[in-house]
Amino acid sequence: MLGLNARSAFLCVCFVALLFIVPPVAFAKYKYFRSGSAGDIVTKPQPGYALMGGGSHLETAWKFLCDRANGGDFLILRANTEDDYAKKVNEETLKICPLNSAATIVFDDREDSDDPKIAEIIGQAEAIFFAGGDQSNYVRFWQDTPVQDALNKHIAAGKPIGGSSAGLAILGEFSFASIIDTIHSPEALADPYGNKVTLIREFLNIPLLAGTITDTHFVKRDRLGRLLVFMARILNDGWSSRVRAIAVEENAAVLLEPDGTANVVGGPAYFYEVSRNPEVCKHKTPLTLKNVLVHLAPAGTSFDIKNWTAEKGENYTLNVENGKISAGSRQGVY
Repeated sequence: MLGLNARSAFLCVCFVALLFIVPPVAFAKYKYFRSGSAGDIVTKPQPGYALMGGGSHLETAWKFLCDRANGGDFLILRANTEDDYAKKVNEETLKICPLNSAATIVFDDREDSDDPKIAEIIGQAEAIFFAGGDQSNYVRFWQDTPVQDALNKHIAAGKPIGGSSAGLAILGEFSFASIIDTIHSPEALADPYGNKVTLIREFLNIPLLAGTITDTHFVKRDRLGRLLVFMARILNDGWSSRVRAIAVEENAAVLLEPDGTANVVGGPAYFYEVSRNPEVCKHKTPLTLKNVLVHLAPAGTSFDIKNWTAEKGENYTLNVENGKISAGSRQGVY
């Protein structure tokens, strides 16, 4: 029979051994809610991208994603939300579209993304939607994990994907990560290299959004200034020789077809392009950036993403001088 000290040592060794035997995923905190069929179904989805500007639920955009799932499984990814709300969205989705299932994964921590079950669920989904909230959670929880890999496999397979508010912010090749905090236009324009201007690239690989950054709640939250700073930083830091941006107003959406046609619904969207490096873009110095091309696309119009042109809408330029934005020439109203 072991003595007290010997038994204590034995239990200690067993506990340490268990730490190595039990994988970290055993402590995952994510929640998974599913409505509809509990079993997977395989359908042939159609590609498409829903870029939603945030605000109230936009049924037209939601149905755009649902229809492209072709009766399959619709998956919503979000962070830190109430259980009842997640279940409610699942049920509402099934009312809008004939689907095999509507499910939500609520992430609580980065360790959740190491659970192989999550990558499996993502792999089985025919359509994926990123909810609003705080995009820094998505970056911190998913970057360089199996979840990021699974999401890019979903995109590469030609399956539909979309996001609203924070969920839209991560769809472009370039993203405002909001790792420290959000940033408002006056603060960004006054100091383009302030520590809140946290940008990332290649988080998701959507070919039609290569070289592009997105922004949301655009006019409602006065985000023009900060978007111009993001574009200037991308150029100034050598990430690209030309940068484009898609800015979507609150309660609006850009529904992007695989041929590059971007249909605007619910409210206006703005398409920006600049290929000239900023004249002044440095720490604690107001931004100077010239000749930013802008296309304003009202609801009901479309924009050609591949050729960066449109037949209807308004074209003009913007300049930033010493942190102040001014309108340049107007090139046409259609």
